[in-house]
Amino acid sequence: MRPIISKMDFSHSSLFGYIEDLQELTIIERPVRRSLKTPEEIERLTVDEELSDIERAIYLLSSGQDIQGTSVVANLPVLMRQNPAETLRRVLPKIREVLHVAGVEMQLTAAVSFLTVLQEESVSIHTYSHSFLHIILQNLEHRDAGVSNAWLETLLAVIEALPKETVRHEILNPLVSKAQLSQTLQSRLVSCKIMGKVANKFEAHIVKREVLPLVKSLCQDVEYEVRACMCRQLEHVARGTGTELTKTVVLPELVELARDEGSSVRLAAFETLVNLLDMFDADDRSQTVLPLVKSFCEKSFKTDESILVSLSFHLGKLCNGLYGIFTPEQHLRFLEFYKKLSTLGLQQENGHNDNQLHLQTLEQEKKYISVRKNCAYNFPAMIVFVDPKNFHLELYSIFFCLCHDPEVPVRYTMAISFFEVAKLLNSDVYTIHKELVTLLQDESLEVLDALVGHLPEILELMTNRGENNGSESKLLSIPDLIPALTTAEQRAATSLKWRTHEKLLQKYACLPHIISSDQIYYRFLHRMLTIVLTNNVLPVQKAAARTLCVYLRYNRKQEQRHEVIQKLIEQLGQGKSYWNRLRFLDTCEFIMELFSKSFFCKYFFLPVLELTHDPVANVRMKLCCLLPKVKSTLKIPTDKHLLQQLELCIRKLLCQEKDKDVLTIVKRTVLELDRMEISVDAFQKRFYENDLLDQEKERQERLLLEMEQLEKEKQKNEGRSTNINDKMFEKKRK
Repeated sequence: MRPIISKMDFSHSSLFGYIEDLQELTIIERPVRRSLKTPEEIERLTVDEELSDIERAIYLLSSGQDIQGTSVVANLPVLMRQNPAETLRRVLPKIREVLHVAGVEMQLTAAVSFLTVLQEESVSIHTYSHSFLHIILQNLEHRDAGVSNAWLETLLAVIEALPKETVRHEILNPLVSKAQLSQTLQSRLVSCKIMGKVANKFEAHIVKREVLPLVKSLCQDVEYEVRACMCRQLEHVARGTGTELTKTVVLPELVELARDEGSSVRLAAFETLVNLLDMFDADDRSQTVLPLVKSFCEKSFKTDESILVSLSFHLGKLCNGLYGIFTPEQHLRFLEFYKKLSTLGLQQENGHNDNQLHLQTLEQEKKYISVRKNCAYNFPAMIVFVDPKNFHLELYSIFFCLCHDPEVPVRYTMAISFFEVAKLLNSDVYTIHKELVTLLQDESLEVLDALVGHLPEILELMTNRGENNGSESKLLSIPDLIPALTTAEQRAATSLKWRTHEKLLQKYACLPHIISSDQIYYRFLHRMLTIVLTNNVLPVQKAAARTLCVYLRYNRKQEQRHEVIQKLIEQLGQGKSYWNRLRFLDTCEFIMELFSKSFFCKYFFLPVLELTHDPVANVRMKLCCLLPKVKSTLKIPTDKHLLQQLELCIRKLLCQEKDKDVLTIVKRTVLELDRMEISVDAFQKRFYENDLLDQEKERQERLLLEMEQLEKEKQKNEGRSTNINDKMFEKKRK
């Protein structure tokens, strides 16, 4: 790029530079001109509009360009729905013909379209197998691996739906020749995957006679890719043959493959063994599987690091699957192996100094991070393995290390599994309080987001032990919880990840069940109001508004409640910004959801109606949409005067509203209000459930007032016997 010239320079050299720039622009423009279609090309791409869909498809497949043919193939499911008979008779043979010379894009599109036709059941399975199956089988060994895999996926789905006899004659019998060593590598790999699917289709005696010989042949193939592929299909073969044949045929093959010279084959054998643990009896596990697993574990650090990541991922399943046959010594050995994996890459080997240590390659670092991440994933399973009672002695140090791991993926996985760990520990959950605080204060928002998903349930488990002592004493069991929660919210607020902030605010609605009313009032409630007033993200504002209403709902001091209500009305409902007034209406919706009808009518009904005079049309529009809900809070005859106020506001809007959009909504709202029935003070059958719910809300609101009165009396009577008051207070609190 040329530097920007501040003043026009008309020297010869400068003008020559400008000419060069213009020439460059001309060169850039040339390809655009060349890409335009000539009249002949446009003529060739034009199709007669009067042709039917079938005729157009045949025309485009016969004389159109590749992109047009691909479009027809993509539209095949639609043609099959509209006119299946004609599509099968005329269009499908043409597609079959075109696919012989088609490019990769059309082949991939055809594989997807054929699968869609099967899934939509446009034709019977008999018709499908007669018309489509041969085309799928013909393209199965395409020279492009991506195309071949696409057709294979379609075939595997088709096999599930096909009758047994069709599978046997059309697919299984040809496999005998396709699986021979004389066939291509691609053909033998395809045969392996088909074997895994076919094995579940037939009875055990047919599988033994016709499938297992081919399986054994492919397990002993000269190419390691084929052996590895067939090894991964042995799980499906075993499920199809049953435990007896698994013991006599499949297990010996797995044992042999586990000692294969190819690392990918050994890895496939190990993973298949783990997945089939439930099919082996105790003797097979102790005499065959366990020695193999021990061998894998020993070699993983010394000679075969390729299996390390897979071993760490399956270790929890492995330990619990073999739990019944472990001796105490073996149990301890596997636990120590897990501990070693959990800190892999974080510790230096003994006997080496810094100068002797080689720098770890980037690839090795990634592998070690994956291993520790897998250990974090398996942590709940390892708690079951050692028994939750032994957690502090056996696993706490590892839990601490994983929660403080330098890599985010490891801590993220621990945050996801934290709730499972807390459930398993049950009454011993207090041992991981510090780690909860640590993860709440984690520098990565991904970790915080993962933890927050189950935060209410985690906090409930954490504080359950103090449930009988009143909510004020619950906090004592989690030191530093409140600072950690406030720090987490502030970090989310200052980030650009507003969804994490929204999620966190929604989950913080659980706090009234965890900490005291005063602590919520002084540390969280005003923060929620600030977010509603100042944040620029609507979902975040709404989440904060709802959580604020929950805090108000459970606040135990009338003075504090009145103060918050006043602020909501003055700073939101009567705020200078129309945006704040819109949020006031959102907040009123949450009030109607969480509080009783009488509460809303007492404090918010008239402030809401005042917004009918709002100067901003959007506010009046939102208010009109809210009016049916507002009317549903009224009870006759108690709220007759409020009903009159509502009707007066509606009449004013009808007469005075000048904005046509608002007026349209007003008229629609009037019709809806006219159709509404207002509940009366006495119970009515059609409002029975709603009235019961509202009555329960009123009862809880009265209890809060009574509890406040009891607290005041309790403070006055300090030093005197207050056992009766204490019992009454505790009863009401519950």
